[in-house]
Amino acid sequence: MRLNKETRQRYSDAIDRMQEGLDAMIDLYNEAADDVPLIAFEERVVEDIEKAKKKYGEAFINHKINTIVKEVLSFMDLEDEK
Repeated sequence: MRLNKETRQRYSDAIDRMQEGLDAMIDLYNEAADDVPLIAFEERVVEDIEKAKKKYGEAFINHKINTIVKEVLSFMDLEDEK
């Protein structure tokens, strides 16, 4: 394939941008961590949470669940973590 100077430069620029994009994707992949859930909810609980979020709104249910979990954790001695 024959290219004039302008077309050759456009191909070179495109290849550079593709390389930069690939480098960014590799960096993202290398920095990624496994998504491990904090709590393994039972299927029935997950279903009820989803229903509650639809009925009352996600922010409200998230606030309620966080309040309950904080209360439960407040009864535990977490200072002597092993």
